[in-house]
Amino acid sequence: MYKKDEIIIFLMLQTIDKIFEYSSGFSNADDFVKDGKSFDAVMMNFVVLGETVSKLSENCKKKNSQVIWYKIQAFRNIVAHDYFGVDEYEVWQIIKYHLPKLKIDLDSIK
Repeated sequence: MYKKDEIIIFLMLQTIDKIFEYSSGFSNADDFVKDGKSFDAVMMNFVVLGETVSKLSENCKKKNSQVIWYKIQAFRNIVAHDYFGVDEYEVWQIIKYHLPKLKIDLDSIK
């Protein structure tokens, strides 16, 4: 793997950790959304996560096809271009059920 890809994967893992940190104090989506600062911080980090995917080499993405790269970028686009149309309950589901698996997958790449 290219050194640049290693750095990007590391940055993605840091971004996921931030999302977990900023959402950890909440037990449900309603409470999470009510805290505007935490919700906004998480949403910004989803944008960052999607941006970093676009910086990975095609070789890295192909070798690691267990990660659905295009979905990460697609969610970034939704957050960036339709922020007020984002379903906060879907965001909560992503945080609780999809990000832990993504973190495991990314950890296995590095």
